[in-house]
Amino acid sequence: MSVSTYGISFRSNAVKALQDSNLRSAMRNATETFAVKRSDAVAALPLEEWRGRASNIRLHVLDNLSDYVDRFEKNASRVGANVHRAKDSQEARGIIASILKDHGIERVVKSKSMVSEEVHLNDHLQGQGITVVETDLGEYIIQIAGEGPSHIIVPAIHKDRRQVGKLFAEKLGCEYSDEPAILTGVAKKVLREEFLSAKAGISGANFAVADSGSIVIFTNEGNGRMCTTLPALHIVILSIEKIIPSLADLPTFIRLLPRSATGQIITSYLSVITGPRKSGESTGAEEMHIVLLDNGRSKLIAGEYREMFKCIRCGACLNACPVYRMVGGHAYESTYPGPMGIVLTALLEGMERTSNLLDATTLCGACGDVCPVKVPLPKLLRRLRESRVEKGLTPKLEQQAMAAFGLAARSPALFQFGRKLARLFWKPARMMGFGGILGRLPIPAEKPFRRRMG
Repeated sequence: MSVSTYGISFRSNAVKALQDSNLRSAMRNATETFAVKRSDAVAALPLEEWRGRASNIRLHVLDNLSDYVDRFEKNASRVGANVHRAKDSQEARGIIASILKDHGIERVVKSKSMVSEEVHLNDHLQGQGITVVETDLGEYIIQIAGEGPSHIIVPAIHKDRRQVGKLFAEKLGCEYSDEPAILTGVAKKVLREEFLSAKAGISGANFAVADSGSIVIFTNEGNGRMCTTLPALHIVILSIEKIIPSLADLPTFIRLLPRSATGQIITSYLSVITGPRKSGESTGAEEMHIVLLDNGRSKLIAGEYREMFKCIRCGACLNACPVYRMVGGHAYESTYPGPMGIVLTALLEGMERTSNLLDATTLCGACGDVCPVKVPLPKLLRRLRESRVEKGLTPKLEQQAMAAFGLAARSPALFQFGRKLARLFWKPARMMGFGGILGRLPIPAEKPFRRRMG
């Protein structure tokens, strides 16, 4: 990935990704599998009814977010958790680092958390002398590869089993194998020792329940429960919009999230954790800290893009997006890739750095069709594109070209003249260095359609 002085270089990243045949094959196999499994999992079900109910719950929370955050903090504290509010990434990192240092922790196990990726938690803790071991298999793979996640649900979606086999042989010193069962066994052996010796575990949360003070975690691997129950100290980090009103609302999301994410009827492990271990209980952390991250969300939720924060991070829009399916997540150069990632990254990081990400959508609408909580992603993406133009963030040459086209389109004579010029100079212009722009446009026909049909 490359970062230009103007921010994210999606176009050049995408060109490199399209030239990677292994990446293309891995992305095609994974996303097509998820798409088929999702389609099968929702067939003959009252999907629209469920989507409407989920959307209404999420909108109700956003409309009353401050009250629900207060209610969650009160009830989580009542059941024994220590609740911290972090206004931004720096504060969230500082809170977690301080907790670990106060307990003398130098090594921590961690389950998958996209919010922790958002605040760059691992890098910060490593800089403080605290070793972080990712225990989700996909996260573990990319950690030892020195990469970031390529998907919000399947972090190593861009790697095939042969690449993982070579990576394990190189980094872990084991014999090469490309058999998934053997590779999983290798990781399990390494990570089991980490779980048994860990004094602290860090996790994210899919939801936080206001009325009970509980956190809810959906996982398909046992690592989530190992991180949250074996170590004496459990730290949770989640963003404030993840709150739902009560446990009675949870079944709606239990039905929708696994089907949307991986095509499963239900996730393998569903954990509802309400405070630290109580007297007489045999499992659970002895001490629990919950970090509620705002990071600009309170302000954004009050604005025109508020519905983006209905998102439950299922990844369905990534699997449906024709752009993401071709180039993978690393081309986006952001914590959150795909359609939801374009919108969320632009909102959280600002248009000045992220405006080029808006090239990563065809506006086909597939992302909106599959969203389980009816986030109007096509509408939000169009609005961001309009905002990019309003702020003058498109390249000057493109602005001039579009202005010239607009002028020509209003005059039949100019349009005909421009078409003739395009046929003459298109190839030379591409050779002179304008291929990045002209290469995304159709080559002018030697004979116009109207003349061919005359």
